[in-house]
Amino acid sequence: MEEAEWVWMDGTLVPWDEARVHVLTHALHYGTAVFEGTRVFETPRGPAAFRLDEHLARLVRSTRMIGLTLPYTVEELRAATLGTVAANGHPACYIRHLVHRGYGEMGIAARGCPTVVSIASWSWGPLLGSDGVRLMTSSWRRNDHTVVPTAAKAAGPYLNSVLAKNEALDAGYDEAVLLNAAGYVSECTGANIFVVRDGLLATPPSSAGALDGITQDTVERLATDMGLPAVRRELLRSDLYAADEVFVCGTGAGIAHVTSVDRRELSGPGPITAKLADAYEAAVHGHDERYHHWLTPITT
Repeated sequence: MEEAEWVWMDGTLVPWDEARVHVLTHALHYGTAVFEGTRVFETPRGPAAFRLDEHLARLVRSTRMIGLTLPYTVEELRAATLGTVAANGHPACYIRHLVHRGYGEMGIAARGCPTVVSIASWSWGPLLGSDGVRLMTSSWRRNDHTVVPTAAKAAGPYLNSVLAKNEALDAGYDEAVLLNAAGYVSECTGANIFVVRDGLLATPPSSAGALDGITQDTVERLATDMGLPAVRRELLRSDLYAADEVFVCGTGAGIAHVTSVDRRELSGPGPITAKLADAYEAAVHGHDERYHHWLTPITT
């Protein structure tokens, strides 16, 4: 990966190579961590973080859901985020917030371990490329909300995504889509999924095990402003096959069109996907004044 100069760790900027944790860190053994991924884009007014406040709000919700005590306020985290990106001098980048249970005790509960917070930023292009995504339905099922809180962006449950992603790559695909225990479409390994049929956009609800995605919400708002109907509803695997268009979206992926699902070909990008992708690019790069409130300038 392309290393930066600084990482923020518990109030201090430390050199990238010195941003370390102990091998007996609780989160390393038991997955007790939550995280956020946010992007900074180049705009005519300089670099700006896209929907930073929404990402920080979800981070706070995630810590609450898995029982971590966050030792910083949102305002402190916001200032630290902007300061870290500014110190690294990124014109555009990815930001990773991580809150984890640190070193101090071992054992399942280990409530005496401190909560450690870090913020890193680095240059990282779109994770699924621009040539279209070949999807496969994974044999692994999405975590159920009665097993772990799927509404939390928690590190431990992401083993589910790792298994599905590697299964897809080993089979020659780009990405996996996971079904929930009831057989309904949930999401991809790190992105939400939309289908378009007869002009209607549909995406799985959080009750299907899908994370409430911030890019997912962005797409819905852009669609509404364009007069395109968008709903959250349960989707069958066959809905992916019958769709006119399919696309995935997320902070890492942006909006990426799907070219096939389980080797069933789709022509793409379709007109609605292309229109939404263009609107998204205009919003994140500050070219559409209607969405300037989603952009936080990188200033200290």
